[in-house]
Amino acid sequence: MRHGDAGRYGEDAFRPEETGEADRIDLGALAYDEVSTARLTALGAGPGWHCLDVGAGTGTVARWLLESADVTSVLAVDRDTRFLPTGRPPGLVARTADITAPDFDPGRFHLVHARFVLMHLRSWRRMIARLGSLLVPGGVLVLSDAVDLTTATAPATPYTAVMRAMWQALRQSIGTDISWVPDYPYFLLEEGLRSVAAEIHVPPLVPDSPLNRFWADTWERTRDAILATGQVDEPQIELARHALSSSESAGLSPGMLTTWGWKPQRSAGAAHP
Repeated sequence: MRHGDAGRYGEDAFRPEETGEADRIDLGALAYDEVSTARLTALGAGPGWHCLDVGAGTGTVARWLLESADVTSVLAVDRDTRFLPTGRPPGLVARTADITAPDFDPGRFHLVHARFVLMHLRSWRRMIARLGSLLVPGGVLVLSDAVDLTTATAPATPYTAVMRAMWQALRQSIGTDISWVPDYPYFLLEEGLRSVAAEIHVPPLVPDSPLNRFWADTWERTRDAILATGQVDEPQIELARHALSSSESAGLSPGMLTTWGWKPQRSAGAAHP
């Protein structure tokens, strides 16, 4: 398998041409969109804003920005834009692009948003700086990535064992690394952003919920890599999948940490210094 950025944001594990990949992405959106859009609302996304949505997936956040927040435009960028709807709302432009490419410079924006993207890139630190540089003065950078809550003190259940093995498998195969995610706010401060803050959302594991189905599907697509870690075997994976489809999944799901910060205004008296 290819590693790191050369693997194009996890393409070796989650190929867009595979049947059901768009559905898997949509399940994740159903689990996390409400939190993401609530934060974007609180940050003031609205008319006059030109926005960049990195890793746009099936376009749920991009569409929300245009149809509910009434922003002026959204550039939706992804490694593969086939999942974006053909009947796109006015103001939505899709671009197939590699954000790690040296020539990636789509313009300047009032909002730059990336969710579950940087954690798959070995060049994540450089990409924080790159995305911050795409803001207009007074613009806001909003980054969301996963935080693993299956800690060493968590109960030893099939669910926690498989979840730990999955993170190790993703790190070994495509370079996914979430160990640095809790330090996001400090990195935004290092880039000169101001009014930096963060929050974490941990959605519940509920039988047959979009989140539980998302993780069951994700485990299935990465089954070979999970088994290759040697941490779990086939029966443990099946027990973990059964727990997700029953009332036995009492563990904590991975959290989504969202961090935001504002690029300083050039003029004095700005609302976000």
